[in-house]
Amino acid sequence: MALLVRLDPERAHGLALAALRLGLAGRATTPDDPILATEAFGLRFANPIGLAAGFDKNALAVLPLMRLGFGFVEAGGVTPLPQPGNKRPRLFRLAEDRAAINRMGMNGRGLASFVSRLRALGSRPAVLGANVAINKEGADPIRDYPALVAAVAPDVDYVAINVSSPNTPGLRDLQGEAALTSILGGIAALVAKPPPLLVKIAPDLSEEALASVVEASIAGGAAGLIIGNTTTARPASLRARDKAEAGGLSGAPLFALSTEVLAGASRLAQGRLTLIGCGGVSTGAEALEKIRAGASLVQLYTAFAYEGPAIVPRIKAELAAALRAEGFASVSEAVGKR
Repeated sequence: MALLVRLDPERAHGLALAALRLGLAGRATTPDDPILATEAFGLRFANPIGLAAGFDKNALAVLPLMRLGFGFVEAGGVTPLPQPGNKRPRLFRLAEDRAAINRMGMNGRGLASFVSRLRALGSRPAVLGANVAINKEGADPIRDYPALVAAVAPDVDYVAINVSSPNTPGLRDLQGEAALTSILGGIAALVAKPPPLLVKIAPDLSEEALASVVEASIAGGAAGLIIGNTTTARPASLRARDKAEAGGLSGAPLFALSTEVLAGASRLAQGRLTLIGCGGVSTGAEALEKIRAGASLVQLYTAFAYEGPAIVPRIKAELAAALRAEGFASVSEAVGKR
């Protein structure tokens, strides 16, 4: 990790994936604390700590990532066709802020390669999700999202519908009630029995827009929401040299904003949707704050990129201790008890 954080961030990311594939990142050897076991959208999780989409876009290292001790791993986002993404540089490390800015632009090898790798996985030690999105050019969301879900459905435990990346022009417009309703309706028409569907939303939604997303997701048969993606906001507290770069901001500065939106979604959903909290989590106490705000599960990304595999057992141990200190007997008992 000391070497990787000195390299260009995109090159470091590629080397990390290569190391994982070669088995150089190790594996968890200690069983999860029983207090961490939980259930969400009909699936059982050994622990509620997952890896967010974007780290393994092409499903290159799913099993090695699971072996680090994550309760679930979300591969993708995958687009129907391969695409190179935006021009480099497109990933910026904001070390002073424990943050990152990316404008990757959904670079990836496309659906055919992604599905081929999923089908080769065999048995899995953790829950697997697939994050699906649309190409920058030639996209038809009403056609593409149902086709993506149909393609990945046989090989995953849930599917996340990404309508919130700030780096694909027009994608966030699909969070509107009419567009989201059409997408979910198209999936229902094409896929008879899809796995649980989650909608990944932006942390920048207004109260009114958030309410529309919640109701459209429920009406369209979604099982839950992932809150949230990266933000286009730039907090005044940012200090790093690259703080003004275009793209989505992730990491510690996103924690407060994403947690407030999570709490708002929880109030609006009233138990009708399962929520995953994502954005700025780096400690067990922060994971518990997400859970108490309404999340049944929590995802990591930027903190994992900074700290590497060691963060997984640490954050699980801290969360187990925090649950007991607060008098909770399980993760599910703490959900929404803010």
